[in-house]
Amino acid sequence: MDKPLWQPSTERIANANLTAFMHHARSRWGLPATEYGDLYRWSVTEPAQFWQSVWSFCGVIAATQGESVLVDGDKMPGARWFPEARLNFAENLLRRRDRATAIVFWGEDRLKSSVTYAELYDEVSRLAQALRAAGVQPGDRVAGYMPNLPGTVIAMLAATSIGAVWSSCSPDFGVQGVLDRFGQIAPRVLFAADGYFYNGKTIDVLDRLREIARNLPSVEKVLVVPYTRPDPIIGGIPNSATVHEFMAPYRPRGIRFERLPFNHPLYILYSSGTTGVPKCIVHGAGGTLLQHLKEHQLHVDLKPGERLFYFTTCGWMMWNWLVSALAARATLLLYDGSPLIAGGRVLFDYADAEHMTAFGTSAKYIDSIAKLGLKPRVTHQLTSLKTMLSTGSPLVPESFDYVYREVKNDIHLASISGGTDLISSFVIGDPTGPVWRGEIQCRGLGMKVEVFDEGGRSVRGQKGELVCTAPFPSMPVGFWNDPDGAKYRAAYFEKFPGVWCHGDYVELTAHDGLVIYGRSDAVLNPGGVRIGTAEIYRQVEQLDEVVESLVIGQDWPPEKPSDVRVVLFVRLRDGLRLDAALSEKIKRRIRDNTTPRHVPAKIVQVADIPRTKSGKIVELAVRNVVHGRPVKNVDALANPEVLEFYRNCPELRS
Repeated sequence: MDKPLWQPSTERIANANLTAFMHHARSRWGLPATEYGDLYRWSVTEPAQFWQSVWSFCGVIAATQGESVLVDGDKMPGARWFPEARLNFAENLLRRRDRATAIVFWGEDRLKSSVTYAELYDEVSRLAQALRAAGVQPGDRVAGYMPNLPGTVIAMLAATSIGAVWSSCSPDFGVQGVLDRFGQIAPRVLFAADGYFYNGKTIDVLDRLREIARNLPSVEKVLVVPYTRPDPIIGGIPNSATVHEFMAPYRPRGIRFERLPFNHPLYILYSSGTTGVPKCIVHGAGGTLLQHLKEHQLHVDLKPGERLFYFTTCGWMMWNWLVSALAARATLLLYDGSPLIAGGRVLFDYADAEHMTAFGTSAKYIDSIAKLGLKPRVTHQLTSLKTMLSTGSPLVPESFDYVYREVKNDIHLASISGGTDLISSFVIGDPTGPVWRGEIQCRGLGMKVEVFDEGGRSVRGQKGELVCTAPFPSMPVGFWNDPDGAKYRAAYFEKFPGVWCHGDYVELTAHDGLVIYGRSDAVLNPGGVRIGTAEIYRQVEQLDEVVESLVIGQDWPPEKPSDVRVVLFVRLRDGLRLDAALSEKIKRRIRDNTTPRHVPAKIVQVADIPRTKSGKIVELAVRNVVHGRPVKNVDALANPEVLEFYRNCPELRS
């Protein structure tokens, strides 16, 4: 394609925060940047200047910034950012106290509510006082077993205003999944809703909560948040009270924010846990704040009063990313439940009703509504919508086409990618630049992203490993219970010492954008040729008959494996059967649009595809099951029962 799908107008470029930031950098440092490429090069060659500029441009609130910006910048890990700074994360998010709307909430189509900035501040004040009175101190862990509610945001802000460390997972986690996570970090306080709504059903979690609380001896207080009923019966839950009872003695007043070092722990997030007990990834307050300010204001172009939505649960880092938009003085649009009720229209109903500015979702959701035949540009107004964000898996070129054809033709479509490990993005959108079909627009400012071949050489125009060759502020502070840092170093720095290896199989394009072909550890290798799984998904899932698919490499022959054969699992539309004609159609589609090496040796129809709680398909878990290896933590999966089919699949024995 010689023409971009979208190009911002001259007016949009002129009014972009990114353009204002260029002027800011020019006046402070004499930077002659006129376009994103210039700004990016400066941001990675002069990182201290860049991150100091983000701090000042975005108005970080702190007791002190300190004189030093970056110490030991040649060490990775080991670099230290703003070592003399003292700040509080919650204080930066609670900078507004007026009567404008801070949070809007929809619980499917059942519940709707909103909270003003003034009300948000007052509720955080009351809850923070109650937590302090209960003995919570800086460094203590406070956990949330919560849906994506305004109360979850309030609990996080109250805890972090004190300097406590927040950690959450969604209420669809089973007992063992919660204990595998919170059991490692020993929280003092546990917030939990009484239940949640999903796809029109009410799911009660109080029985699970009783068992969880009994098996977390560190928890001194369980605070139940009424959601599915006004007065949940909480008898039998040790040390429990409703959150309203807990806060009742306290009236709103000015919050005493604990201003702590830049790297003071803020969040504990968890790896997916499908290969063992999840790793507990600790993120610092300053690095998280700076990264999110940069991404929201410069890359998403979020302005005060605008309305940001992201479809997420509290078990995915996109929730942490979303709530930081309060620091940009924006309004959060929260949604909890199924995104596909009302025939898949509910999120677009939300966009119209609440004047959504930025619509964040997953590549899988976009594919799903395309298969449903939705045409939001016809059924909805979407007048306020200026940005659409996608993450979770690679956004295929056909999904780019769908968005511009059926959602809105004048929209900034930003495919972004990063992860829990950095609580932000390595590659992201540029609101001042063109959108090219099938490409992530750019590398994030301040993120020295390169592509390495197997020999550790930087390459362009060929597939390789996504790496980051210089430190960035939101690198994890460390892993929990990893005193010598050995687990942390092994996770990112073993393959290329001194370089962060992220585990994505990617390519830098001629437009200085990026294409992701899948996870490196899921790359197929038939006949010694590396193939990204996304290359196959892109072809298969364009077929009307196929709802979704999963592909693995199976060692073959099993008694003396000398090679790998490609095995494709497909979930078909209801009522369809994988016959010889459809199997040949799938193979022909793959062969005609990729190479003969991509064509699966086996295609197997399945009833369901196993996935994590955040909706990501689990290629590695299926590969392990097929090869008779254990999946060490099935509680990390949303539907672990489906693995049994793959374990005993007769088609894979010949």
